[in-house]
Amino acid sequence: MPPGPSAPCDPPIRTPQDRSAVLCGLAGWVPPRVVTNEELSRRLDTSDAWIRTRTGIGRRHVVEPGQATSDLAVEAGRRALRSAGTDAVDAVVVATTTPDRPCPATAPVVASRLGLTGAAAFDVSAVCTGFVYGLASAAGLIAAGVAERVLLIGADAYSAIVDPDDRANAIIFGDGAGAVVLRAGRPDEPGAVGHFDLGSDGTGEEMITVAAGGSRWPARTGEEVSREDRHFAMRGKEVFRHAVTRMAASARATLALADRKAEDVDHFVPHQANLRILRAVTEELGLPEDRCVSNVESVGNTGAASIPLALSDAAARGVVRPGDRVLLTAFGGGLTWGSCLLTWPALHRPDRPYDQGGELAP
Repeated sequence: MPPGPSAPCDPPIRTPQDRSAVLCGLAGWVPPRVVTNEELSRRLDTSDAWIRTRTGIGRRHVVEPGQATSDLAVEAGRRALRSAGTDAVDAVVVATTTPDRPCPATAPVVASRLGLTGAAAFDVSAVCTGFVYGLASAAGLIAAGVAERVLLIGADAYSAIVDPDDRANAIIFGDGAGAVVLRAGRPDEPGAVGHFDLGSDGTGEEMITVAAGGSRWPARTGEEVSREDRHFAMRGKEVFRHAVTRMAASARATLALADRKAEDVDHFVPHQANLRILRAVTEELGLPEDRCVSNVESVGNTGAASIPLALSDAAARGVVRPGDRVLLTAFGGGLTWGSCLLTWPALHRPDRPYDQGGELAP
C-alpha cells in the first residue's frame, strides 16, 4: 500500500548535524478475540454498568492460548513498515512488560520474523510508560547517527500476567500492539519527535508489580509461590493519585521545554489507563475534554501498546491531521513517567486496529 505524500522513509539524512527522528509510519493491531463486560459479569461479581462507571471500558481483546507478545508485535510491526513504505530498518525496539520469556529479549525474535535479521534489536521495560521511553531511545539512536530508521513497537499481553479471577484488574487490561517507524530527518519538519520529559521514582516499586518470577524472588519449581504473588497487582487508589499528578507534571514540563502552553495542544494522547484517569489529567492541564484522544472503551488498558494504539485509531478516524500539535504522556510501574511533543505529519491513514481481525503474520 503506497505511503502518503510525506510518509516515505527515503532518503535518509546522513549528516550528524541537525538530525531528528521523524515519524513516517504508524499501525496498530489487537487480537480478534473480544471479551465484553457481559462475559466478565458471568464469572465475576460485577456488571457492565459497574465496569463502565469505574473505568469507561466496554470490551477488551485478548490473545488465544499459544499466542504471545511477539505475535502481536510482529503483526503491528508488519503493518507499520507497510505504512512507511519500507521493508528495512537499522534497529527494532520493543517496549513490553510481558516478554515472551525472561531471557532472551523479545525484540530479536520480532526482528527475525519480520525479515530484519541483522538489525539491532532490544526490549525496553518501563511498564505503561514503555512506549514513551522507547520513543526517546529510538530518537536517540537516530540523533546519534547509529540508525537511519527505527521500528518501535509497544506490545503487551496482559492476559498472561493478570489473574482472570481478580475483579479489580481483569476488567481493566487487554492485549494489543502498536508500532511506529521513525527515520532520520530535520527537527523542523512535521513528524519530528521533539521535546521529552522522562522520570522515575523507585520508592514506589510496590504500587504496580508482579512479585514473583524475578531474581529477587525466583519462581522455581517446587517453591511455594502464592497465586497472588504470581500475578499482576496494583494499589488502585495510590496509582490513581500518582498517575494524575505525574502525567500532568510531565506534560507541563514538556510544554515548557518547547516554550508552549496547554492551549497550543491540538490533541492530548495520554496512556489509556482508564477513563477516570484520562479525564482527571485532561482537567488538571486545563484542556477541553474533546482534545483528549481515547479508545479505552474499545480496548481497555493495553500497557505499552496503549499510546500507539490510540494514535493509530485517531489517525484512522481522521481525528489527527497534518500540522496538528500532539502531546503524549504516560505513567507506569517503577514508578515511571514520560511525555513527548510532536507535530503530526502527513501519513497514510491506517486501518482501525480493532475493526479487522485475521491471521497473525508468520
